[in-house]
Amino acid sequence: MYCNTLKNPRYVLTIINFFNYSDRMDADLKVLEQKLSHLISLCNELRNENAQLRLDLGVMESGTVALKANMDKASERIEALIETLP
Repeated sequence: MYCNTLKNPRYVLTIINFFNYSDRMDADLKVLEQKLSHLISLCNELRNENAQLRLDLGVMESGTVALKANMDKASERIEALIETLP
């Protein structure tokens, strides 16, 4: 069935165009593959950076809690000193 279709003169141009189209499609697919590969690597880099930023944020938040506790202690000591003044 396939061979009979190819022997028909009406399909000769279709076959020629198909092969040219196939070459262009292969080139387009290679470009798309490169873009997807770049996108995947960028996504992985951003995921790793996001994980690192979350860790850094946790460290900063714990540091902030410690600093607030120190400020509260300093405020209490200053208030105690102010009360002792004549």
